[in-house]
Amino acid sequence: MNAAIMGAGSWGSALAIVLGPRFEAIRLWAHEQDLAAQIQASRENTVFLPGFRLPDNVEPTASLPHALDSAQIVIGVMPSRFARGIYRQMQAHIGSGVSFVSATKGIEQGTLLRMSEVMRQELETDQIAVLSGPSFAREVAQGEPVAIVISSQQRALADSLQQTLSGPTLRLYANYDPVGVELGAALKNIMAIAAGVCHGLGLGSNAVAALITRGLAEITRLAVAMGGEARTLAGLAGLGDLVLTCMGDLSRNRSVGIELARGRQLAEITGSMKMIAEGVETTSAAVQLARKFQVDMPITEQMSLIVEGQRTPREAIRDLMERSLKQEFAAAP
Repeated sequence: MNAAIMGAGSWGSALAIVLGPRFEAIRLWAHEQDLAAQIQASRENTVFLPGFRLPDNVEPTASLPHALDSAQIVIGVMPSRFARGIYRQMQAHIGSGVSFVSATKGIEQGTLLRMSEVMRQELETDQIAVLSGPSFAREVAQGEPVAIVISSQQRALADSLQQTLSGPTLRLYANYDPVGVELGAALKNIMAIAAGVCHGLGLGSNAVAALITRGLAEITRLAVAMGGEARTLAGLAGLGDLVLTCMGDLSRNRSVGIELARGRQLAEITGSMKMIAEGVETTSAAVQLARKFQVDMPITEQMSLIVEGQRTPREAIRDLMERSLKQEFAAAP
């Protein structure tokens, strides 16, 4: 089989490396011609994932039609802000019988749609799955063991992709709740910013443990209100990804929170980053979703105020601690 990976950032490049042995050929599409040329010349992505050689059967390209030609599986790994435009361009170059995988963790601004919903609108297919879970790109490229989730409402598709994509260092678990998987993937980035704030303020492990636990409660409430399953958020795409992103030093969103707590301005922080921290844009979308579905999400609300410059990190922590007291678990109806 042949595959196309649409997006040559760190995660797209790591997927090309780990999936290389599973395919006859993989085309790794980069939006920038100079990036594709650099990767082709050096056989590694020196911009976003330096130090890791691409397999010989991975072909970098900046040509979208060429990337999609003869691909039976297409994996979208572009930042969420560019997803709709790229999928719209792809539509004219897609053949029949193609399976699509969204590996982008975010929510579309304005429409508040999940990435698989954007993909479905633009590509007009239901052969769509979602790939998510605790997975730092660098560790995947190094060949360290990783377990993540492949999810689709089309059970046969999820099961088939599980068999196709799994390998010696990449273990996939089939899941049939893409709503829960995608919301867990997107919203954990907000909590990672909050975890970074805790670290940047010098708060200890007690605070971070409380943040992860209550953050998971928020994410689960919204996911269930939107049709997801609570048990999905207790799994790899929920708790697993949340713990990794909140605790790991390789987390971009956590790094943003650390720098915000140290007093740097958001524009300065994001302007100095090579890669996009999805949680920054996801905060406002999550607040809108919480209001739409009437879900209480106090941590998300405070992170949105910090990102917008309306609260300092210390003020946000104070506001969270001084909220009216609650039961840990809501009473059953």
